[in-house]
Amino acid sequence: MAATACTAQAPKDLKAASDGGLPPKIAESKTVVVGNVPNYPPLEFKDPSTNQLTGFDIDLGNAIGKQLGVTFKWQETSFEQLQSAVTTGRIDMILSGMSDLPERRKTLDLVGYMTSGAQFFSTTKVADPKDLCGKTVGASRRTSFPDEIKKWSEQNCAGKPIKIIGTEGSADARTQLTQGRLDAAVQGSETLPYIAKQDPGKFNVVGDPFTQVNQGMGFGKQDTRLRDAVVKALGALQKDGTYQQLLDKWGLKDNAIKQITLNGSPT
Repeated sequence: MAATACTAQAPKDLKAASDGGLPPKIAESKTVVVGNVPNYPPLEFKDPSTNQLTGFDIDLGNAIGKQLGVTFKWQETSFEQLQSAVTTGRIDMILSGMSDLPERRKTLDLVGYMTSGAQFFSTTKVADPKDLCGKTVGASRRTSFPDEIKKWSEQNCAGKPIKIIGTEGSADARTQLTQGRLDAAVQGSETLPYIAKQDPGKFNVVGDPFTQVNQGMGFGKQDTRLRDAVVKALGALQKDGTYQQLLDKWGLKDNAIKQITLNGSPT
């Protein structure tokens, strides 16, 4: 798919990228190619009125680029291709609503930048998540959500397991839900307030998030320089208030991370 470039102007008071510990290719090009799947509002999506890439991840990435004195060039790809793209060098990093999971740390270094959690939602009023036992629940098959639903069902639905449907992404899960083909669906807790705001009265959150995880920026393990530079830039954005301002802008203040993590451990 075609890349969408968003340009960030380099601050004059920062050292040149070549002096900042960035990999030589990035220091020379002043460009970081970032893998993104724009189907997960409010983190990343296409603005319906302009078809421009927007969202919290996009704003945060561009702010990090400004700190580093480089441009973040957004490369659209499929979620399945993100990990192989960064490990083979086709992209430089991932910033696309990816959960920091132990399985992913085998091939990626993941920098945790916000909190998340799997959460049920439905088009009908459901008093208790356990009322979904024996029902049909969908979630993107590209994510960890189907496995997390299965674990929750095994712990809470003895004799009446949830029937889990893997969908072609979160948008497809919502479509099937509104068509009555699903009784409920699961998305990250950070996305549901935005979805509910876009369609008032259409979706109802069921209970609290039943998992807790950080969203992570993904980097290949072959070169840690970009990873470390991004961690430093993100810390600067926390310190100067930009990070919190962007969370507030996108209705994500409850998802702020207190401490940046690397593969699940505080940096």
